[in-house]
Amino acid sequence: MNIIIRLLFFCSFFSLSIIQLQAQDWPNLSRYEDSNKKLGLPLPNEDRVVFMGNSITEGWLTLNPDFFKGKPYINRGISGQTTPQMLLRFRADVIDLKPKVVVILAGTNDLAGNTGPATLEMIEGNIMSMCELAAANKIAVVLCSVLPAYDYEWKKGTYPMAKIAALNKWMKTYAEKNNHVYVDFYSAMVDERPGLRDDYSYDEVHPDLTGYKVMEPLVEFGISSALSKVKK
Repeated sequence: MNIIIRLLFFCSFFSLSIIQLQAQDWPNLSRYEDSNKKLGLPLPNEDRVVFMGNSITEGWLTLNPDFFKGKPYINRGISGQTTPQMLLRFRADVIDLKPKVVVILAGTNDLAGNTGPATLEMIEGNIMSMCELAAANKIAVVLCSVLPAYDYEWKKGTYPMAKIAALNKWMKTYAEKNNHVYVDFYSAMVDERPGLRDDYSYDEVHPDLTGYKVMEPLVEFGISSALSKVKK
């Protein structure tokens, strides 16, 4: 009996320790800390691009590593992240890597309430702050639309369609006003509900390989446009 009590105590203590560690590193700055140190600064004439985002960005490298292979593309996606978390790690995972371009794909987890309630104004403010930090450091911005989602598997009943459309409308206008590049994944991937097309996703939120294949030429055109701004 004493052994069982001790095991239960150890398991509870271990779980609490994990929660405390996560709270201490809320933006997950430790995730890419070693990789960033090993990466070093860009080579002369390297057109480095950092992809900042959540699981959709992180999963891109997992499902289609060939898209990143042999290119100066650095993936800094972290599953589940919201825009305030990305903003907190923007310096470490983007600015300090000295890219010419940052690709920002963010916002859907905010709408799902992953780190608490978030208004559209709050999300927009965090995205604006990331863009302003990039511009202040002479990094061109590729601002990507939020992908369509009819609902979230982990937060049933959210039905974020109207908020996604409103956020994307704001994002497009903001990009145009501030000389950023806007990439419209939404229009290329939405179905009639409106949600993410079944043939482009494995769970109606995250793209499958086919979905990423749709996104890739769009983002590459956006990167090319952003690089042309930098080189003018």
